[in-house]
Amino acid sequence: MAFDFATPVERRHPEGGYASQKWHHYAAHVLPLWVADMDFRSPPAVIDALKARVEHGVYGYGEVPATLTETLCQWSALHYDWLIEPAWQQWLPGVVPALHFAALALTEPGEGVLTIAPIYPPFLAVAERTGRLAQQAMLAEPKSPGEPWQLDITALEAAITPQTRLLLWCHPHNPTGRVWCEQELAQLAELIERHDLFVVSDELHCDLLLDEGARHRPLAAMFPALAKRTITLWAPSKTFNLAGLTSACAVIPDAALRKRFASATKGFFPDGNVLGLVAAEAAYREGEPWRQALLNELRSHRATLESRVALWPGVSLSAPESTYLAWLDMRQAGLGNSPAKALLEQAGVALSDGAAFGCPGFVRLNFGTTAAQLEAALARMDQLLQA
Repeated sequence: MAFDFATPVERRHPEGGYASQKWHHYAAHVLPLWVADMDFRSPPAVIDALKARVEHGVYGYGEVPATLTETLCQWSALHYDWLIEPAWQQWLPGVVPALHFAALALTEPGEGVLTIAPIYPPFLAVAERTGRLAQQAMLAEPKSPGEPWQLDITALEAAITPQTRLLLWCHPHNPTGRVWCEQELAQLAELIERHDLFVVSDELHCDLLLDEGARHRPLAAMFPALAKRTITLWAPSKTFNLAGLTSACAVIPDAALRKRFASATKGFFPDGNVLGLVAAEAAYREGEPWRQALLNELRSHRATLESRVALWPGVSLSAPESTYLAWLDMRQAGLGNSPAKALLEQAGVALSDGAAFGCPGFVRLNFGTTAAQLEAALARMDQLLQA
């Protein structure tokens, strides 16, 4: 079956679009390549399932259906070689709330929540918002342009204190697109156990590995001894472009840990989004052909971006191994202290400012859009960046 990733979908114009953070945050002349949702229509199977559910006409309080939990078990076994159980699943309205409630459930006020920058900005806010101690380490920057970012296990260990109780981990990594190697993950697992930490592993982009034949392995599956201290977060939101339907899952093998997490969320989360649950099940059950086509499209866009960055003096890119997000180093591009601001004001292209991720001088570019939209934005950037 052929899927259409080329036809633009109107997301801004009032006659054809709906209110969108991505498209309505900036003025109408700006091309938005920032917030992490794609400009592609979701899989036809998802749209059909939603149409059928809407046609039912009653949208009362729902519950997580057994067919959904079984479908996710099947997806995990097939794609990650991890045999999970329905009882391990805690469905909730998003990964960001789950990060905050994990901090509330697993730490006490004043205890440390450790993050590793650069990182998706909500990670950096969890400790302050929950009354915990914010602690931070840095990844190791590429040794030369184009090489990957790496886990700096020495820096991470140096950031750990007796107060540290929880590590917020991102696997694969947002914003660098890094897929961590087994050696890095083994070092991480040893450190977590030795310091008796809990870990939340945000694996939101795990179904968007871009290299041919790449296969995701959840942290808790690779190191079974970590399962008793790990909360794994998954969602169909990035892979199948369902972010607005607010449906995610915390996979928690340990019963005591699961009880602590569930208790912390009571009264704070709404009941499951009935449309989000329907969409999630349809995506995991029938969305694989669409996902494979999407991966081919994203690989093409990644290649386009790599070739373009090679023409921009002072700009470097470690090619993302996953996600539709590219992390560009623009500290030597001559755009001042805020390249994102310069690109917005002078080129009319909106990118995510690296300062929010803990790394000023970088930008994050979302290439999950049509080839025409990507080319239009890159052409504008050429005017500022080409020699």
